[in-house]
Amino acid sequence: MIKKQAINRRDFLIGTALAAGLLSISPAQAIAEGLLKTSDDLWTYPPLKTGMRGAHPGSFEKAHDYIRFDNSYKKPKNFTDKPYDLVIVGGGLSGLTAAVLAKRKLGANARILVLDNHDDFGGHAKRNEFKVGDTLLIGHGGSQSIDTPSHYSAQSSTLLQSLGVDVSKFYRYYDRSFFKRHGLSNSLCLTGSHGKHELLVRKSAVDAVGDWAWSTLEEKADVIRLIHTAPLSDGDKEILHHLVIDRPNWLPSAMTPHEQKALLGSHSFKDCLVRYAGISETIYGLIARDYAGVWGVEWDSIPALEAVNIDHPFVRGLDIWKSKQENPEVTEPYIFHFPDGNASIARLLVGELRPDVIAAHTMDDIVKAHVHYDRLDRHEDQIRIRLLSTALDVRNRPDGSVTVTYARGDTIERVVGAKAIMACNNRLLPMIMPELPDAQKEALLWPEKTPLTYINVALTNWRALKMAGVKSITKPDSMFCYIRLDYPVSMGGYTQASHPDEPIIIRFVHVPTRPGLTAREQFRMGRADMLGISLADYEDAIKSDLNQALGPYGFNVESDIAAITVNRWPHGYAYEYNPLFDPPHYSAKDGPHVKGRAAVGSISIANADSEAYAYVDAAMDAAFRAVQETLG
Repeated sequence: MIKKQAINRRDFLIGTALAAGLLSISPAQAIAEGLLKTSDDLWTYPPLKTGMRGAHPGSFEKAHDYIRFDNSYKKPKNFTDKPYDLVIVGGGLSGLTAAVLAKRKLGANARILVLDNHDDFGGHAKRNEFKVGDTLLIGHGGSQSIDTPSHYSAQSSTLLQSLGVDVSKFYRYYDRSFFKRHGLSNSLCLTGSHGKHELLVRKSAVDAVGDWAWSTLEEKADVIRLIHTAPLSDGDKEILHHLVIDRPNWLPSAMTPHEQKALLGSHSFKDCLVRYAGISETIYGLIARDYAGVWGVEWDSIPALEAVNIDHPFVRGLDIWKSKQENPEVTEPYIFHFPDGNASIARLLVGELRPDVIAAHTMDDIVKAHVHYDRLDRHEDQIRIRLLSTALDVRNRPDGSVTVTYARGDTIERVVGAKAIMACNNRLLPMIMPELPDAQKEALLWPEKTPLTYINVALTNWRALKMAGVKSITKPDSMFCYIRLDYPVSMGGYTQASHPDEPIIIRFVHVPTRPGLTAREQFRMGRADMLGISLADYEDAIKSDLNQALGPYGFNVESDIAAITVNRWPHGYAYEYNPLFDPPHYSAKDGPHVKGRAAVGSISIANADSEAYAYVDAAMDAAFRAVQETLG
């Protein structure tokens, strides 16, 4: 990719010379409140940082050097602090949950230390902020929603409620009529026969996977127009029309429903569509990545039965779809979303741990609550959260306590705790826990975390999207799975843009797939691919896609883009078993993760990795288990 000049406004947003303008306070006040160290330091208020975030520079180099190059270091003779009751490695949702549970169990005087390698707490529950003019924009840079809360365990549901989260309020806070009210729908940006990109818009607001769903005659007419105006061959148009408009049962008629279900569960959606529905590679390319943001792979590596479970428009004619069991993801809307995603949950957890750091106790208060980062790790406090601290060695002592050696900047430090919980990337544990049995190390190394990148682009306005009539753009030749306006959520004094002249966030999702390989191989290779993509590469691709899709509607990348934050997660989602590649008996209750999470002496293991399930409730359930193991 040809390098182009990076967006100049990034310098404006991260330069300390304009700290006062962004924070709406003076530099002196910012320093006094712990938002800046000195006037010539970079930001110490992490959510306002732009550029490359997620697993940001400075958060992983020490671990990589130690693991890859076996760098030796001299362990300090003395401990940095006096002993703790519990040391937790990992300040994501699982680690913070474990800290809250430990505090509740041990009492307010408990000494607890949380270590995290990032410059912010929350792990993948990352908060991004932008200040565009006088407008504050809040977005999520990772874990994004409380998915199907009705299926949370009783303990996780109770924990959320105790933190002040009432999920029923999202039915008011999430503006479900926003897109329809503004005439915005899904769209495809395809390459025409002469290389010209044209935006193909379906003027309906059906919020379904893909761009081919319809339920009314008006929506049906929109889909027919979309098909027959697309730059496709006549043969592809005929097949596509038959598939999504006529809705045939394209499975072999000789098969029983049981056999059909077995077929769909053991073959990829692509394989079934090509073999039985007769689609071409061109048609497949239109939908290949429309679920990659969930699985981390394309439909060639996802069981066809998953397409049935999510009511994909290409399976609407199947008898198995008509008789399928009710799917909770369909009956419970995907609306349980804070403006910053699940970062608000992380903030609520920190607020309970340290009320002096965040003085907020409800889901409304937390949205715009001020965070005193300078108070997270003070010597006089019983509970401390120590950021930019990378664990290098964790082991049991003869007396039953645990030592944790970690790097903080260029300094190696050591602490001791009566107990320890590892709530970090579980694949790291075999490298930093020398006491692990070989079989347990092998189990921990078996899964591959899913790499993915969440990008927030702050726009000065969304007039071009309004003119085009789109809320999301799928562009098959793009590096991104999709481009989409942020969730329309207003709560806690934060208000989503209501007029096209107002600033707004548009989201890009990049998943580096490698079709043809197993899921684990794709994640491993995709991680390497992702680490080879620079910030300038992402910026170039973002500008190119927006120009091609929205340029005809007046979009100007120089004036309409205020800032870009790239949340790159080479070690993203926890690995979830894929029946196309993994043994059939592997599940949330049986698989390498169960052997991998076994406690070792006074050290327990948490994180969503230990549940083989990449969701908030898994992270919390893992914390409950680990605290029970360590503290009883």
